[in-house]
Amino acid sequence: MIEYIRKPMLMGLGLAFLTKDKIEEMANDLAEKGDLSKKDVRAFVEDLSSRSEEAKKKVEQRVEKIVKKTLEKMNLVSRDEFLELEEQVRRLKQDRAAH
Repeated sequence: MIEYIRKPMLMGLGLAFLTKDKIEEMANDLAEKGDLSKKDVRAFVEDLSSRSEEAKKKVEQRVEKIVKKTLEKMNLVSRDEFLELEEQVRRLKQDRAAH
């Protein structure tokens, strides 16, 4: 059961980290071997580049979600919360100094 999840996930991660140069290299290798026609190379590169970008975005979103949940479990404040508290302290100090 885990293998059914693991393999696609690893493939998705691999796709997410493909660079445009690597994709072009793969396309040219396929064209040289005859697995891909020269005219299909461009479409292949564009398609795989697009899929790679989508995979990168999904990985980033998942990592962000995991980090956020981990921070929440650790009971740490976010940067935004910290900045908001810092601003409140600044205003309280100003109010106190004015009186």
